[in-house]
Amino acid sequence: MWGMIATWRMAVEGVTKGCEMLKEGGNAGDAIETAVREVEDFPYYKSVGYGGLPNEEMEVELDAAFMDGDTLDVGAVAAIKDYANPVSIARRLSHEKVNSMLVAEGAEKFAHKEGFERKNMLTDRAKAHYRKRVKEIKQQELKPYSGHDTVGMVCLDAHGKMTAATSTSGLFMKKKGRVGDSPIVGSGFYADSKVGGASATGLGEDLMKGCISYEIVRLMKEGMHPQAACELAVTRLDQELKERRGVAGDLSLIAMNTKGEWGVATNIEGFSIAVETEELEPTVYLVTRQEDGHCTFEVASQEWMENYMKTRMAPIEE
Repeated sequence: MWGMIATWRMAVEGVTKGCEMLKEGGNAGDAIETAVREVEDFPYYKSVGYGGLPNEEMEVELDAAFMDGDTLDVGAVAAIKDYANPVSIARRLSHEKVNSMLVAEGAEKFAHKEGFERKNMLTDRAKAHYRKRVKEIKQQELKPYSGHDTVGMVCLDAHGKMTAATSTSGLFMKKKGRVGDSPIVGSGFYADSKVGGASATGLGEDLMKGCISYEIVRLMKEGMHPQAACELAVTRLDQELKERRGVAGDLSLIAMNTKGEWGVATNIEGFSIAVETEELEPTVYLVTRQEDGHCTFEVASQEWMENYMKTRMAPIEE
């Protein structure tokens, strides 16, 4: 059995490409890196990689991580600038016994030394989004922050190896140097080839409060189906945050176990996922949360898929 699950509709092309490798008996590390790179390289997805939205100083700072479920090796970069595929740098770092998580200038020096591609990641389109947001903040007194759509993936190959990976440009208009859950092991991602893997998207500051990706893998280890594990973990953290602080940020999780069974849970409207397994062709699902915390999902219609791309590629009116 093999399979891959990812956060958001934007990942479906990457999942499809990665699963082509899995069909041929490919490695879960290679497949997930290929899949995430596909999202990083597409300039119209404004929350990941090239075209990602900048911080308040109009700089694109990227976070990414990779985890090998066989060895539990982890590599991560945070607040890295001017490098094309942070997930690949993170995977390279996962081979290091120490210094496997690097930030900002340190991450950039490592990437340069290792021969990774330098690239100006700030696009004209992202600059236009930035100028528009600055104007909106002044005119409407809006909060500056918006958008935290990390791409997170979990992968299982035919040999039983599991991996997890994330990549994001983080909160739009974030403070310089801000780091969310995405490169933090146990919060943004976790993979264990004996059990399964999970990955998160949403408000990093709140996701980290529950170490939620690890919590889902822990629940699966106790025998829970990925769907039940996701729902329980998200509901508990959502309730805990509301009880203690009166509010919970966006929390959306995906998971897959060693059998290729998968699950998803969210506390928001409008969450989508992309999945492909040996038994399921590449599919985008729209996820709906019920009042009791259970989540249902339906296949996205062709009309929805077309509108999704139209919206993302529409001209920006400043």
